[in-house]
Amino acid sequence: MISIPKDDFQQIFVKDLMISSEKVAHVQMGNGLEHALLVLVKSGYSAIPVLDSMYKLHGLISTAMILDGMLGLERIEFERLDEMKVEQVMKEDIPVLKLDDSFAKALEMTIDHPFICAVNEDGYFEGILTRRAILKLLNKKVRQHNR
Repeated sequence: MISIPKDDFQQIFVKDLMISSEKVAHVQMGNGLEHALLVLVKSGYSAIPVLDSMYKLHGLISTAMILDGMLGLERIEFERLDEMKVEQVMKEDIPVLKLDDSFAKALEMTIDHPFICAVNEDGYFEGILTRRAILKLLNKKVRQHNR
């Protein structure tokens, strides 16, 4: 069993590990599904944050959500890409971390999600914390203690 002292993680917070909002692809409320699909494909992400014009976080949108929104009873209705907006298919009930949330909380949340959006105390989008960042830190700490 691997044992890492608890003290190694007590001073690590979400803000220390996250990717800042300036580097994260996103779409805004009111954007069409065609635009959202282009952003998703070009960025290579499977899901991206949905923000309002003030950069408050409202949810996530994914390629799968867009495709689901285009499905008709008998065919894929591509014309819906022009007609529908991101808020019609996005997921609003998403996990969110605050900037000062602990490493332990972040670790627990990333078990079920590849990334978690981080917001400030007013709900403004600040960035994302990825499972990759969590695993990199864990790997570093394990290697340090195995020396």
